[in-house]
Amino acid sequence: MAGELVTERLRLRRWSVADLVPLARIFAQPEVWRFPFGRGFSAQETEVFLAGRIEDQERGHQVEWAAEHRASGRLIGYIGLSEPHFLPELMPTVEVGWRLDPAVWGRGLATEGARATLAHGFSVLGLEDVVSIYQPENVASGRIMVRLGMRFDRDTRHPSSGLALRVYRLSRPEWEAMQQDDQKLPG
Repeated sequence: MAGELVTERLRLRRWSVADLVPLARIFAQPEVWRFPFGRGFSAQETEVFLAGRIEDQERGHQVEWAAEHRASGRLIGYIGLSEPHFLPELMPTVEVGWRLDPAVWGRGLATEGARATLAHGFSVLGLEDVVSIYQPENVASGRIMVRLGMRFDRDTRHPSSGLALRVYRLSRPEWEAMQQDDQKLPG
């Protein structure tokens, strides 16, 4: 896992125990975890989430990065790659995902961070394809996947909760073609 990625407005970096208080504030908001839980996280749930991410990154596993807004230095959530073990039918694969503070929704930050994450995944990690998974009711996440150039892969259900899930996918050749198309655009 890379130490950090920097975009125009974001710094995607490794997790730290100092992230607990701001992350708990973000995760406590019901909108943040509406999909899939329909409620915010308790302080204890956030602590378990963060401890798991720190432990996994220390072991060298791929986990989402802490996302900071560069101008303010404020933690705004997470963006990055992880393995979606909760959906065994897709494994082995890597998922690009995001979960941001509602105060920054609608500004293109998830798209910006996910684009940088995909570039890292394909060009640095050498991934062959990346998925993204969402509940169909979460229309905003679906729109981000389309903006990223991802294509519909399948509808499925969460194996334990039964929740409807939609999977989008982007292959390395599709990503490379998009990069070439972007270079052809007039400045």
